[in-house]
Amino acid sequence: MRRTASLLIAIALLAGCGDNPIATETTASIQPQGMSANRGSEDVQKDLAALRRVTAPFHQFDKAVAAGWSAQITGCMADPTAGGMGFHYGNPTLIDGNARVDEPELLLYEPEKNGTMRLVAVEYIVPLSAWTSAEPPRLFGRDFHVNAAFGIWALHVWVWKENPSGLYADWNPRVSCEHAPAGSVMSHH
Repeated sequence: MRRTASLLIAIALLAGCGDNPIATETTASIQPQGMSANRGSEDVQKDLAALRRVTAPFHQFDKAVAAGWSAQITGCMADPTAGGMGFHYGNPTLIDGNARVDEPELLLYEPEKNGTMRLVAVEYIVPLSAWTSAEPPRLFGRDFHVNAAFGIWALHVWVWKENPSGLYADWNPRVSCEHAPAGSVMSHH
């Protein structure tokens, strides 16, 4: 299961995580544990604060690895026009039919000039095969977008680095792979 989940995530991320999201607001979605169909901005702000609390320790990369986000899913992902995503590190034990604010499946890191990794975002992944609702998974008042070619739902949240493209955009023009080790950059065209 762990190997399959890692492979599924890697394939999906190589495909660019769905550049054209299918996103429609619904008011009667069937939601998994901990999510409501009608999310007001106050609830979204509380969820973002919770996400920051649970991921704050992972600014220290070694703490993220020790806590289970040790599977390097991709090299440093960059798009010449849209920006970057950075390296994706996953916790395969979290990849199931649930989407929970406090359990992001992936942590995204931007390589810095001094060789350290800077936590910039998270990504939530739900395999299509594990999702039983007719409605898409939803967190932060947002529908996940589908990547049908690789069988996943995905949602990025740029909680640790401002993204002029939007908090939930796939790519961030302020993220760079300039300082990634040679041979580790994955260019998306």
